[in-house]
Formats: sequence, C-alpha cells, structure tokens
Amino acid sequence: MTTIKTSIGRRSFIKNVTLTGGGMVLGFSWLASCKSSTKEVLAMPKEWFTINGYLKIGENGLVTIMSPNPEIGQNVKTSMPMIVAEELDIDWNNVIIEQADLNTSLYSWQIAGGSRSISSSWNNLRMAGATAKHMLREAAAKAWNVPMEEITAENGMLTHQKTNKSAHYGEMASAASKLTVPKEVKLKAVKDFKIIGTSKKNVDAKNIVTGKPLFGLDYKEEGMLIAMIVHPPAFGLKLKSMDDSIARTMPGIKDVFRINLFNKGYAKSAFDATSFDEIAVVVGNSTWEVLNAKKTLKIEWEPIKASKEKRSIFGSEMEVITPAGLENTDSHMEQMKNMASKSVKTVRKDGKPETAFKKAAYILERSYSCPFLAHNTMEPMNFFANVTTDKAVLVGPVQTPEIMQKSVSERIGLPLEKIQVKLTRMGGGFGRRLYGHFMIEAAIISQKIKAPVKLIYTREDDMSYGIYRPAYYATYKAAFDEKKNLIAFHVNTGGITESPLSANRFPAGAIDHYLAEEWEIPSNISTGAFRAPGSNFMAGAEQSFLDEMAEYMGKDPIAMRLELFDRAKTNPVGEKNDYNAERYAGVLKLVKEKAEWDKPMPGIHRGVSAYYCHDSYVAHVLDIVMENQKPVIKKVTSAVDCGIVINMDAATNLSQGAVVDAVGHSLYSNITFKDGLPFQNNFNTYRLIKISEAPKEIEVHFIKSEIDPTGMGEPSGPPVIAALANALYKATGKRVYHQPFFS
Repeated sequence: MTTIKTSIGRRSFIKNVTLTGGGMVLGFSWLASCKSSTKEVLAMPKEWFTINGYLKIGENGLVTIMSPNPEIGQNVKTSMPMIVAEELDIDWNNVIIEQADLNTSLYSWQIAGGSRSISSSWNNLRMAGATAKHMLREAAAKAWNVPMEEITAENGMLTHQKTNKSAHYGEMASAASKLTVPKEVKLKAVKDFKIIGTSKKNVDAKNIVTGKPLFGLDYKEEGMLIAMIVHPPAFGLKLKSMDDSIARTMPGIKDVFRINLFNKGYAKSAFDATSFDEIAVVVGNSTWEVLNAKKTLKIEWEPIKASKEKRSIFGSEMEVITPAGLENTDSHMEQMKNMASKSVKTVRKDGKPETAFKKAAYILERSYSCPFLAHNTMEPMNFFANVTTDKAVLVGPVQTPEIMQKSVSERIGLPLEKIQVKLTRMGGGFGRRLYGHFMIEAAIISQKIKAPVKLIYTREDDMSYGIYRPAYYATYKAAFDEKKNLIAFHVNTGGITESPLSANRFPAGAIDHYLAEEWEIPSNISTGAFRAPGSNFMAGAEQSFLDEMAEYMGKDPIAMRLELFDRAKTNPVGEKNDYNAERYAGVLKLVKEKAEWDKPMPGIHRGVSAYYCHDSYVAHVLDIVMENQKPVIKKVTSAVDCGIVINMDAATNLSQGAVVDAVGHSLYSNITFKDGLPFQNNFNTYRLIKISEAPKEIEVHFIKSEIDPTGMGEPSGPPVIAALANALYKATGKRVYHQPFFS
C-alpha cells in the first residue's frame, strides 16, 4: 500500500452534463447496456453529489466517473474510469461513464497522443478514487460516531463491523461532499486490485454498433450551417484570386470567402502545422449544396515564397524552414540517398567506431526507406463552432484540445475562459487530429458568418491537405572481425522533414563502438506524428538489419539479440541508454516460448522482431505460408511488457489493431508527388490492407508486472514490420528494404 499526497481540486454541484443545444448527450450508462434485467438496474439518482472533478455520487449509490482524455479508439473512456473505480472500491456495474469537457483547472494532459493517456494520469486517477473513498469513510465515521480506521469500504458499501452498521455510498455522499479534501490518502497494493487487470467491455460499444450519435460528424444544432474548404491543389502553391460569382447564386449558399488561418506574427505551436495558411470557404444550408457550389469556384493559384518560422513544442523552440518549389517523389529519394551517404550531425558516439570500421574484416551495409503516408481516419476532419461576441463553443474530435484552445483564442481574440471545448468520440486519429487547424478554421468561419457552423472535410480534402507521416531513409553498417564477432555499429538516418533517430535506444549500450548520425530535409509538404512516430520506420529497418547480422554471424536471430541484451545488462556501454535490457530480453524470451520458436514447422516461414518505444517492450514472431506465390500471414505471436495492464481486453485489442495497421501500411500504402500534387487522394488510389489480407490469428501475451503502466496504443506496431520482412526473406530468399513491400 502506498501513501501519496492529494492534489485534486473541488467542483460545485452538477445535475447533468450535456452539450449546449441538446444535440447529443455524452454520458453513457454501463448499467443500461449490461445488466441482465431492468429490475436490477439502479434508477438514475434524483441528486448528484460531487466529490471531486473525476466523480460524483447519487443518493442511491450510483456513481458517475468522468473520463478526461479524448477517446480516439484506444478505449481510455473505459480504462481510465476503471482506475478510479478500483481505488473507490465501487461495483463496476453501478458506474456511469461520461466524457469530460476540456477543463485545465481539473485535469492534466487532456491529450490523446504519445500513448500517455494512462501513464500520465495513473496517479491522479487513483488519487481521485482513493480520496473519494476516504471522504465517504470519514462521513460514515462521523455519522456513526466511530473511529474512521474501523470503517471498511467495498463494492460501494461502507461497513462498521463492531456495531453492525452499514450504508451504501449514496447515503453518505451528501455529507462526504462537504468535507475537506484529505492531505494524503492510501492507495491499494497491486495484489489487491479487483477491477484493474480484468476485462471490461468498451462502454461505448452498444452505442457504436446501434448507430447512436457519438462522433463529431453526428453533432447537430438548430440553425447550424455547413462549411467546406478549398485549399491549393499542390504543395508549394497558394491562393491568388477567386471567382465565386456562380457559387453565390446557387440554392442554399450563404457565403463564399477567403480566410487566413493565423494572424501575422503569431508564434505557432508544433501542433499548428499546416501547408495552407489561406483557403477558400463555402458556407450553406446542407452538405450537398455546399459540395456542388465548391465545384463552380474558379481559383487561380501562384507559387509560395521560401520562409522560416519558429515554433514552440512544450517550451522548446524549433525553426521550421519552408522551401519554395513544387516537389517530386523521385527527387525526394535522391535527396535522402545523398544525405545518407554523408557524415552529418553526430548524435551519439561510443568508443572509436571509425577506427573499428577501418580494421574490420567485413562490413555489412544496408539501406532502408519508407514513403509519406496519409492517416486516413475513417471519420474525416470536422468540427462544430458557435462563436459570438463574448463566447465560443467548440464541439468535435481533436487529440490536443488544450493546445488548440490556445490557438483558437489567439486567432479569434477571445480569452481562454470564454472558449468552451467539448469532446466527441473520434472515428480514428493516429496522430492526424493532433493538428487541429480544422478546429481553428471552424471558429474563424463561425465568427465571420455570425452563426453556428459545422466544418466538414471531404476525403479528398483530408488526404491532400498534408500532415503526412514523413518519408524516411536509413543506412546501417556493422563491422565484424575475422571470427565474425560484431565490433562496431553505425546508423545514419533522416527524413523529410525530420529525423526518426532515437540514438540512445538499443543497440546503443550493447556495442563498444557505436555511431549514430542524423539529418533532415526541409519541405513545403506538411508532416506530423503518425502512430508511433519515427519508430514506425526505425523498428522495421533496425530489426531487419539485425536479422541480416545474425545470418552472417551464423547465429539464431533471437539468440543473437539476447547476447546483446546480456551485454547491455551486465556491462553496458555509456550512461544514457533509455531502455531496460532485462525487460527487453524478457519479451523476447516470452515470445520464443509462446511461439515455440525452436519447434520445426514445415511450410511455415517465420520472422522475429523486438522493439522498445513509448516506455514499453514488444516482441513478435510472425508466421507466413506461400499460397499461389503470395504470402499469407497465418499467425502473429506477440509478447508485451507495458507494466500493469489496466483492461486486458482493451490492451489485447490495441496490440492486435497496431499489428494489422502496421502490416497493412508496410505492405501497400504510399503517397507520391508530381510537381507538388499528391497522386493518391482517396481509397481508390491509396492502398490499405483488406480484411482477407490481415493475419489470420494474433495471439497476445503480457508480462505480469507491478510496474506503473506505460504506453500501449502504439508500441506493438513498429516491430511487426521487421518480423514480416524477416519472414518474407525466409519464404522467398529475397530481402525487402523499401516500403511499401508490394507497391
């Protein structure tokens, strides 16, 4: 049991939480969907008593738990409340979950990104539940005039055994809500968890499958107009002139105009990324009317000028260079190859790698690349805004509500306290909705037309707007002595527009002579985070190269990796290694056991890979068979160490989904450019994995742990790319170095 100091605030009494205008209630009753009989379901309370910003308790014992972070499919709307419920000691069947609005005074890190929702809120969520339980016990002790230490709390019931008195939480909620928040509370020991570590079904599942309005595209308000944008057709162009005379005469069209996204001199955040500052806007009564009006616009475009600007990301400044010109995929590849052949910025250097390479008996060198990728969320970008002279209400799907609220405030000239942001469930994000320019656009449009408006992107708008996964390139070199012992390792990597290098990750720390270099190439194509940023390329490249090293050394690929981890554990090189070699080796050992790696499997071609990112460790063994000269993925066996697993179902699903996602992108997906124009702008030209092509079975095993939770939404994706590449080599005798593997 751990004792921690409390730091959560107090909130006033709340009757109900709804979106302004009554268009959609974001609360969801777990009870209403899962109880076997309506007679067993507690009625909605007549009154709620707020204990803290995370929960309120009804007079009948029903508990509402707020889920603070954006829900983008990672199931935090279920998993985060599970943590509160665990420490509160409430029966999960007596819990209602509600999506919290943005509230920076109550919640920290209200962001869906970096696989940090659970890890960043772990202590706060536990504290919220434990604090409420403490106050309920204190209220019971005062009511019964007994020592608080003698009051037990379990499954929503308060009990004093000596006097045989008991009460459900609702009976003490009013009194508890008036008590002073304790300075410190005791948290449960991991061994005493009853909810954490079990499987709880997605609390939105029934509403999703029955088509209830949960997503931004579902949101409606009386008098709401529809807006759509037109941006330059190619990166490197900007709007010069527009003839909107026909559009203005069409039925249902309210206005056509141009907007600038940012004010001059505004210091952008890293999440204000966009290639198109000025865009055209069409506003009308309906989607169909606006779509038709867009087609009649006659717009002239002109080249942009090269520019430089500073952006801030969590307090650190970076300079962004935007070159002029119309870019091409062929020249991108030549630029990256050229940079990878140079000695560029050294990020880490152990020993004397240059000397070791000169003395080497053999040098293995391989280069790897991947293209730009679109996020392709199922729900295209959208946002609702109602901006008046003294208030703004914004509703929709965004991964960075707090950050984008500041951007909106700066652009429309309203203080933060006048801007309310309400979060809807997202139909996918994968990093795309970190960059909420569409939220700013909606606010500007509403302010200009003086009416509530919902901005909607078409699929073509979204896919050709940018914020792509950067294109990357890496060259790996390994030096060996006469006995095929590894003596030096060198990685040189970069991309357009950033480097994917994490120089202090494995195999740093396991090799005496190690050199890591990086570079980047500026572009006017806007890029940003893509599920497991950087790692989604580096894991595939690094782990494919390690397999080639093992083959040259005549060693089993798992055994070779374990030797390196043993070195990093017992006699590490350097002091900045950001991984735990024992945990890293642990997932490899587990996947070796569960996949029966040493068991002969005729006709099955196997590849292995392991990687560390987002503070978690994942290893995969991937099995393929060849059918009609095409690979079929029969099974992926996964081992994951993400610390304490909150929701076993959710964690398993996250790992499986990441595997399918990464396999599909590495096999098929690609964005190419000709004179700045993206060739792929919808699913007829942008290849995604089909259901029939997904792995037939994905078996996930978790390391049992008492370490605080770490990332889960992203870490399983990156290493499966190399497991696939290594299996393809076993099946075909040919190595794959450049994604997509099948273009």
